[in-house]
Amino acid sequence: MSEQAKSSDSSVPRGILGSNALKSYLGAYGFMAPAGILVIVFFLIPVAIVLYLSLTNLASSNFTSNLAIMEFIGLKNYQTLLNDQFARKIFFNTIFYVLVTLSIFNVSLALLVSLLTTHIDRSAGFVFRALWILPRITSPVVYILIWKRMIAEAPFGIINQFNEALGQPTYNYISTNPWVFVVVVNGFIGVSFGMIIFTSAIESIPKDLLNASLVDGSSKLQRIRYVIMPLIRWPLLFVVTYQTLSLLTSFVEIQLLTDGGPGLYRTEVWSLTAYHRALSNYFGNAQWGYGSAFAVLLVMIGVVLAVIYMRVFRFDELIAEPRVEAL
Repeated sequence: MSEQAKSSDSSVPRGILGSNALKSYLGAYGFMAPAGILVIVFFLIPVAIVLYLSLTNLASSNFTSNLAIMEFIGLKNYQTLLNDQFARKIFFNTIFYVLVTLSIFNVSLALLVSLLTTHIDRSAGFVFRALWILPRITSPVVYILIWKRMIAEAPFGIINQFNEALGQPTYNYISTNPWVFVVVVNGFIGVSFGMIIFTSAIESIPKDLLNASLVDGSSKLQRIRYVIMPLIRWPLLFVVTYQTLSLLTSFVEIQLLTDGGPGLYRTEVWSLTAYHRALSNYFGNAQWGYGSAFAVLLVMIGVVLAVIYMRVFRFDELIAEPRVEAL
C-alpha cells in the first residue's frame, strides 16, 4: 500500500468508519429481516411444536389446545415407532421410491431432455419443454384422475381398451404394477423442475467454450462429457438435493392414486404414514403425537442427506470466492 493511501486512511476518524460499517450491516439485516421472520414464524416455530408433540401422547381421543396440560411421555412414541412391525417395510418403500424416481426421472431424464432440447432448433426445443411442464402445472387431483382413467380396469381404462382392440388380455394395473405407476406419475412431475434448471445452466455456458471444443475436434458426446457436465455441477447438486428432499416429503399423488395400497402398506411411504397416523388414521383415532414422531424422523433424515450431498459434491468449493493473485 502506498504512503498516500495510508495517510488518507489515517485521516478518516475511526468513529466514522465504524458508523458506516454499522449502517451497512443494519441495511443488510433490514433487508433480510422479513424473510427471517417468515422462516421463524412458519418454519422454526412449527418444527418446535411438532417436536414437542412427538414427545406427548396427544391424540383425537384426548385432544386439548392447552400445551401445558398435555401428558409428556418422552421418547415413548419413538420406541413404539421402532417396534412397529410395518415401519421397516415403509422405510424401505420410501428408499425405493426416492432412489428410483430420482435417478430415472428427476435427474437422468431431466438432464437428457435438457441436452436434447438445447441441441435442436430453439423454437422446437421450447415447445418440447413446454409439454414436459404440463404435469407440474396441472392440479394434482386432475392429473391423478387422468392417470386413473388411463389405467382403469376394462372396459373403462384407455390402456385396456387398446389391449382389447389388439386382442391382448386386460389387466388391473393398480393391483399388478402399483409401483410402476407411482414412480411414473411422480417422475413426470419431477422431470420439469430439473429440466428448467439444467436448460438454464447449459444455455448460460459461454458459446466460445463450446465452439472451441468443436474446433479441437471433439464430438457432441465428448463436448457434453468434458465441457458441459463439469460446468453444471452446481445445478446438478441443487437438483439432486432439492428433489431428494421433495420426494421424501411428497405423498399427495401417492395418496390420490393408491393411498398406500393396494393391500397393506404396499406403496406406503414415510411421509404418507405420518399423515395417516396424525390426521387420517385407518382405525379412526388420529394420533398427533405418534404421527409427529414420524415427521421428526423424516426431517432428521432430510438434514443428514443434505449434509452428505454437500460433502460429496464439495459444496464449499462451489461457493468459494475466487482468489486474485497479487503480482
